[in-house]
Amino acid sequence: MKNVAIILAAGTGSRMGDECPKQFLCLGGRTVVEYSIDAFERCNAIDEIAVVMHPDHLQRMLQISKANNWTKVQHIFAGGKERYLSTVAAIKAYSSYGECNLLFHDAARPLVSNRVICDVADALKTYNAVGVAVPMTDTVFLTEGDTVRSVPDRRKLQRAQTPQAFRLSTIQQAYEIALRDPDFVSTDDCGTVLRYLPDVAIHIVRGDERNVKLTYKEDIPLIEKMLKEGERE
Repeated sequence: MKNVAIILAAGTGSRMGDECPKQFLCLGGRTVVEYSIDAFERCNAIDEIAVVMHPDHLQRMLQISKANNWTKVQHIFAGGKERYLSTVAAIKAYSSYGECNLLFHDAARPLVSNRVICDVADALKTYNAVGVAVPMTDTVFLTEGDTVRSVPDRRKLQRAQTPQAFRLSTIQQAYEIALRDPDFVSTDDCGTVLRYLPDVAIHIVRGDERNVKLTYKEDIPLIEKMLKEGERE
């Protein structure tokens, strides 16, 4: 079964408060999206890569791909305004390719490890849906406004990461049902499968504390520090 990595890079990075989309921020001499793609390019478990990009930046992404001489990047295509629309664009792009596995990864997670990618690919041999998560260590409040309503048992909570991976037919069916639902609200792809295909087991692969997501400017020093530490290893 072919494993296709889908790098989701169509976001505008509005929470960064910067005109430059975060996937194009330069850290340690390379853009964030280059680190993310490189991780899948180097992984032996990955057969092919597709990058879902904002329409305004398709040409820039094509130039970056050529400059890196990536051999696995086969497609660069436009995504949607919402994250789930980028997922749908990838599903449509591969719908005529026959059954395969799609591994969706946030371009803003440049430190994803080879171990995590390989573990996800291995889990897809048994499961049709796979998530990546790390145990929650902080206490979490369930709130209403400024009031604490409950304190969930953190032993049952985990923080989701990417890649999230699925058999193509599974994620395709989930979104076909979801897009017919007028009350559909997307959280993430695992959430869509859980809601619309509740009989499909979503297996959890152990994540990595280094697999952080670049969301705010305050995240930049931490990610730069971890990138430098990785170079020394």
